[in-house]
Amino acid sequence: MAPPPPPAGPTLFLPLLLLLLLATSAAPSAAAPESEEFTEELLLRPLPDRKVLAHFHFRSTAPPAPSVGRHHNLFPKAISQLVKKYHISELELSFTQGRWNYEQWGGFDPMSTSNAKPPGVELWAVFDLPLSEIDATWKSLTHTLSGLFCASINFLESSTAVSAPRWGFKVNEGNLRYGALPREAVCTENLTPWLKLLPCRDKAGIASLLYRPSIYKGYYHSQKLKLRSSQTLGIVLDQTLAVVLQPNTISGKPLYSNHGQLQPSWSMNQLFNRKLSGKCLVSKSSRIFIEVDKGIVDKVNKTGSDLSWNNEFFVLSNGPDRLIKNLNNLEVKSSFIYEYDVSNYSEEKPFDVGITWKLPLIWSCTPSPFHASRFLMGSGNERGSIALSLMSTNLHKKTFSCPNDSIKAVIFQIVPWYVKVYYHSLEILIDGKRKTVSEVVEKIHVTSSEDKLSPGTLEMLLKFPCSMQSATLTLDFDKGFLHIDEYPPDANQGFDIPSALVSFPEFNSARNYPEIDSLLGSPLLENFQEDSVVKSYTEVLLVPLTTPDFSMPYNVITFTCTVLALYFGSLLNALRRRIGEEERELKKITTRRGLIPLVLAKLWGQKVDPVETGSSSESTGSKKLLFKVVFVAVAAVLFHYFSNSS
Repeated sequence: MAPPPPPAGPTLFLPLLLLLLLATSAAPSAAAPESEEFTEELLLRPLPDRKVLAHFHFRSTAPPAPSVGRHHNLFPKAISQLVKKYHISELELSFTQGRWNYEQWGGFDPMSTSNAKPPGVELWAVFDLPLSEIDATWKSLTHTLSGLFCASINFLESSTAVSAPRWGFKVNEGNLRYGALPREAVCTENLTPWLKLLPCRDKAGIASLLYRPSIYKGYYHSQKLKLRSSQTLGIVLDQTLAVVLQPNTISGKPLYSNHGQLQPSWSMNQLFNRKLSGKCLVSKSSRIFIEVDKGIVDKVNKTGSDLSWNNEFFVLSNGPDRLIKNLNNLEVKSSFIYEYDVSNYSEEKPFDVGITWKLPLIWSCTPSPFHASRFLMGSGNERGSIALSLMSTNLHKKTFSCPNDSIKAVIFQIVPWYVKVYYHSLEILIDGKRKTVSEVVEKIHVTSSEDKLSPGTLEMLLKFPCSMQSATLTLDFDKGFLHIDEYPPDANQGFDIPSALVSFPEFNSARNYPEIDSLLGSPLLENFQEDSVVKSYTEVLLVPLTTPDFSMPYNVITFTCTVLALYFGSLLNALRRRIGEEERELKKITTRRGLIPLVLAKLWGQKVDPVETGSSSESTGSKKLLFKVVFVAVAAVLFHYFSNSS
């Protein structure tokens, strides 16, 4: 008898269930956000003073993720957790050694506007939190960054080094905090954790060119980390490193002319002591750009020759993949960019590009509207003055006419509490003539400092006439006194006042690349196209304050310990000494050693009385004991007197 056939219901149900599970699992993947991406780029630019600018740019992006513990393939997990824990909307951290030369290296381009930073450490962050929670969050953030980058960023937790600017630094709603440490040293301990945030670190790709001895022997070095986060775009992390290097002079006899000296020829191998063996395998794009400044472009155009990679003035070692023309915000041709795709090279075919100059060439970079400098006036340890000087570069005469016949400038300055600035003493001189504050200052916001609590902040919007050639602003201040615990180890060197920021809101340093597709995917060129106000940082001021004699505590401690040792030593010696036993021991020694003196005395006919010797020794011992007791008592009285009087 044949078995009954199996029921059809369960047999059909299992395939349907599997199809349903596959459909439900495929639906989220189809609607999932875009994956993480990583790009790497390098910009090389010859400078007028025979130096070379190397600008490394790395971008890592992560799509929005609600979970704090999300797994990341390319994006650094430490940064993702940092953003979500402290609710950061924007953050920028820079480590800088040296000062950007605005006169020689340019002051009206995206490099000087966005990547030229003040010496030391600069940190600012915008939080997406209630105002009452921002200060506590800032304190925790500085400690986290200090451990992450092996730096003294935790000193920015102190309210004496932190400011909350309104509009002078960046327009905000009160949720921005700014801090600077001008004396912070920059070394490889800060670069190594910065490189660990990259997917390939410095083992492959463009980051492999970061040879430490070559990087840190430069004239200027600034590494920066900037991130932006939002609910829709996710997290965008930009890591940049700007270095100004001095290439080795070419071998052979240098060429001279009546106009200048031949620029030194260079290549990547000469600058970084290594070649590039392909890209980072996980990078979406890997490019190298060589930018030729506007001054060179104008010189070449005057001769009537084409600005190709091999022209009358210079030649590139390799032919570029593409030539990009750059326009500034005034629609004036400013520079040319030669692009190279690193993905076309490998370890078997390493990439090395350089430039060889054929003729001597002198040019200058476009400066900012005003050259800003700051210095101290006065002498002594009681008071002084801070002076800010603005010298016109006549840029407006070369580019466009002044709107409303005036130029606006915004000044942002932080002053520590121990430099007590009198803001009412503001004096303004324009072309050597004194002007009233109301004539020049359109808007001002002052936050007075509080002793040992908060620094002073000055934000000013100034309006200068277009015909102005120079302006000087001065502020008087008194020097405060610090507690001995508040002095740094090198207090005699002086105390640093962070750099002032001078921005020109009517001038924009954005670039335009009309010949490139917006889908090119170059974060470096995208940043150059963003609207950015022209700004420049001034020098760091070194203010000498009254410093105590730090050897005095040592002298007091030494003197006190000496007196106490004499006092207690003599007292214990007097209390624990047994005079009777010492006299008996003395008699025994005298009796034991008195035979020879007695024989000698008889030979010479002298008399020796041992009893008198013993009595004399006894009287001598009692006198010594009395003297010691009196000495100890006098020392105790003197110590008690001096301790009470002090």
